Amino acid sequence: MAEEDNQVEDQEQTASGKKKWLIMGGAGAVLVIIVVIVVWLMMGGEEPATTPQASSAEAPASQSAEETAQVGNALYVGMPRPFVFIVPGDARERTVQISVQLMVRGEQSEELTKRHIPLIEGTLHEVFSSSTADELRTAEGKQRIRELALQQVRSALESVTGQGLVEKVLFTGLVMQ
Repeated sequence: MAEEDNQVEDQEQTASGKKKWLIMGGAGAVLVIIVVIVVWLMMGGEEPATTPQASSAEAPASQSAEETAQVGNALYVGMPRPFVFIVPGDARERTVQISVQLMVRGEQSEELTKRHIPLIEGTLHEVFSSSTADELRTAEGKQRIRELALQQVRSALESVTGQGLVEKVLFTGLVMQ
């Protein structure tokens, strides 16, 4: 009688174990299907990107050079190290550290920008070290410095490469002590 009870228990355990595996397998399959659908929806909505060369050939004559420079994927070139410099303040000099990334359009612009990082670093250091602590405290002052940095970097790159290359100068970190 004890043997029959053990056999019945073993059969029940085997049946419940199979049910658990079926449930887990079904849940895994549903999860995979959901992931596939989400990826398909995300990838299906994109239009093919046009290359800068193809779109500039199709650009109307009335379109300015600035508008044609906007074509292409936005890529970010990070400066290898933050800029550290001293600026005059109200009561005392302040030490400032700024981390910068440059936004460019297209892989060719990214490669040219990376090639000229020492020139860009020198230009940015001149701009940043000519600022004051008061300018760096306000949002308007930071914006003015970003715009001045963009103008100077574009000018420096144009003198070497014939192209401005950089679309934006972005501060990714700013610490003032």
